[in-house]
Amino acid sequence: MPTDQPVLSENAKLLAEALTHKVQRNDINVPLLPEVANKVITLSQDPESDSIQLAKLIQSDPSLAAHVMRIANSAAYSPNASMVSLQQAITRLGMNLICDISVAASISTKMFKAPGFEDHIVYTWKHALVTALWSKEIARKCRLNVEATFLCGLLHSIGRPVALQAALEISKINGQTFSQEELLAVEETVHIDVGTCVLNKWGMPMIICESMQYFNDYNNAPHAKEQTSIINAGAKFATHTLQPEILSQSQLTEADVLGDLNLYQDEVLDLIDKRDDVMSTMEAMSN
Repeated sequence: MPTDQPVLSENAKLLAEALTHKVQRNDINVPLLPEVANKVITLSQDPESDSIQLAKLIQSDPSLAAHVMRIANSAAYSPNASMVSLQQAITRLGMNLICDISVAASISTKMFKAPGFEDHIVYTWKHALVTALWSKEIARKCRLNVEATFLCGLLHSIGRPVALQAALEISKINGQTFSQEELLAVEETVHIDVGTCVLNKWGMPMIICESMQYFNDYNNAPHAKEQTSIINAGAKFATHTLQPEILSQSQLTEADVLGDLNLYQDEVLDLIDKRDDVMSTMEAMSN
């Protein structure tokens, strides 16, 4: 089920090839993952970790700690009570959720430098965040493990802004000028390969890498077919949520991936009814 690739001009093809060669040489300029985010992800994968370790780790970055507490106390997570400490927030909301909030708060669109594409990068990141939130809802509906789902959804399109950044660097070095449409077509062509390079340099777990690599071909994912199909479905829900003019509700409900996940029509409609909750959570995590 691979999707059709965009049509590239001859110059754009050469740019895409140059980007592919940089990926093959492991020569992509990858933004550094914030240290605390990296440690939080590692901690979330460790079954021996505990809430005290997580609280101490987040508190080592006062700005992040304040951000996490603000989100934890938002109406999306704590409509009827105010939490006064990270330990209390972790106890009430759970380690996995606090890890998700911490990583989402740590990674910012400011990490990417692609002049002229700021709005596109903001939308890409918002779409990734909404994909992550929808993917957790879908995993719950399918009665599947949701622990790594948020991170898989959040990072499934991380290659897009990095690909744009690299494309602009190459075109500047070569003294070339491309239209926005050409550069976005190049991004679409190479972002999965670029994203795989990013996730490998960040040392992400296999399940996150595979969710990206096989995003458009989840049936062939060697180890994480269910997880990858959930992320694919989450991305479709995100597109419908943010741009219903591009993917209508009827088109969404007919998506093959929902049938592949054995979701019945009434279950899909139940999920769609959670749109306001997802948007409320997204707004809390974006501000």
